[in-house]
Amino acid sequence: MFVPLALALLIAAKPPPDARQDLLDAMVDEINRNQAELKLRENRGPYFIGYQLKDYDSREVLARYGAVFQDATTRDRKISVDVRVGDYAFDSSVGDDLDLSFALKGPSYLTKKSAPIEDDPAALRTALWLVTDEKYKAALFNFLKKKGDDVYAVEDPKRPPSFTKEAPEVHLGPRVPFVFTRDRWLTFAREVSARLAREKAFFDSEVRISADKVVRSFVTTEGTRLVTEDTLYGVHLKAYTRADDGQLLENSREFYAPLESQLPTDAAMKKEAEVMVADLLALRVAPTIDPYTGPAILEADAAGVLFHEAVGHRLEGERQDSDAEGKTFRGQVGRQVLPPFITVIDDATATERGGKQLNGHYLFDEEGVRAQKVTLVKAGVLQTYLLSRRPVEGFLKSNGHGRAQGNRKPIARMANLIVESTRRLPAAELKAQLIAEAKRQGKPFGLLIRDITGGNTNTAGFGYQAFKGTPRMVYRVDLKTGAETLVRGVEIVGTPLSSINRILATGQAEGVFNGFCGAESGMVPVSTVAPAVLLQELELQRAQEGKDRPPLIPSPVSLTK
Repeated sequence: MFVPLALALLIAAKPPPDARQDLLDAMVDEINRNQAELKLRENRGPYFIGYQLKDYDSREVLARYGAVFQDATTRDRKISVDVRVGDYAFDSSVGDDLDLSFALKGPSYLTKKSAPIEDDPAALRTALWLVTDEKYKAALFNFLKKKGDDVYAVEDPKRPPSFTKEAPEVHLGPRVPFVFTRDRWLTFAREVSARLAREKAFFDSEVRISADKVVRSFVTTEGTRLVTEDTLYGVHLKAYTRADDGQLLENSREFYAPLESQLPTDAAMKKEAEVMVADLLALRVAPTIDPYTGPAILEADAAGVLFHEAVGHRLEGERQDSDAEGKTFRGQVGRQVLPPFITVIDDATATERGGKQLNGHYLFDEEGVRAQKVTLVKAGVLQTYLLSRRPVEGFLKSNGHGRAQGNRKPIARMANLIVESTRRLPAAELKAQLIAEAKRQGKPFGLLIRDITGGNTNTAGFGYQAFKGTPRMVYRVDLKTGAETLVRGVEIVGTPLSSINRILATGQAEGVFNGFCGAESGMVPVSTVAPAVLLQELELQRAQEGKDRPPLIPSPVSLTK
């Protein structure tokens, strides 16, 4: 009788309590209380409140010159509160992160947007209560001021609503293990940083390993109840040198994965570090070239940066209505904006591409909207924009791209930008077309750009609509022999519509570029998937060279074996 009784007790046993549910319940209790009671005299109370709690658990190991400089563990919880007065059609929201109330008479004390790292529901509710009170007063001020401004403004019949209506989501995600094999990473960081420091030509270098886990709890007065857990691991290698003419040069490698076990092996990363070293040493002695305008091939990583900067940012929804923006693609839906063989998708639901993990994946965006796959440009024709819960004329629903870092205000951002093409050529044929195009234009050579360290773009209406990229490995292609010669000293510049509409063809293979993107709502993880592209014309200007003298004597580490 003992065994059956024990089994019965096991079957009847309740699952262990989930502290995440307790905190979520506390957030729901506090949001309901504020929705029911929060009101200033005869004025309106909030029609919408949203609470978000982010629990950060982070590890970081950083080594330089063969020694550990940082071995850190941090824990932090941040809260964000969205309080709106009015209704979906017209509410208190403003177009920037600062409340209009601070332009006049604002509060003398700003509440801290942090939460207890202990699972204390009462303390969490108190932190939310204080921030909610502050946000409500600011929202009421903004609402009344906007109503007053409407007295003088001409009515715009095309003005979109202030906030989209979305179906509530309920999701209690599984727990995600957070493994950080500290001894492995300490050993790896020491060994690889020592290897980099032994290069006499390098004056500085570092190896950094990061691991981050975020547990996110999100509730709204609309009924959304979410708990999600995400982890992201990164290994970052970087080295610096100077050419004989003083130009500062750097090279780096970055590896990302959602799980530690999905990172490349230590041996594979060390092998890639050797490639990084060889490339940087070659770059150091490479000749400089003069500014250039002519045909060029951007290999996959470089092409991804081009589309991210020249196209992706300009399709973010908030940029279509802001008076401060250049509105490159405003009013272009249904029109040809890219070559007809190009399709651009942003798929936040994708976790990998060709076996490589994608940084930009998530289940729900920062506004509680489920992640979606969105076709932005189909066969060259603009279909839609990246959309948050701030509507754009003609688009009154979010497509799950409201994103932000920490507790900043979300706006529409890229996630996994994927470029597809129906005009794909083998690498050899793409290079042959580069040579043919350079001859046709009477150019002395063509250019091949293997990668770009990063880029930036200006989308504002008060400046030139332009983007800039910093190419790292640039090769001059001989028109007779096809030989490739590494060169340096230039950076890519251009205007977006002109550059992307000069794509003649693309390569067969596609590459995945993982990283982080910074914009108004902070740094968010993103990926770009793209094939190599052959551009009819690309402009390169002289890069800032720098004339600093390198260290006068060798480093101590470089003198050791």
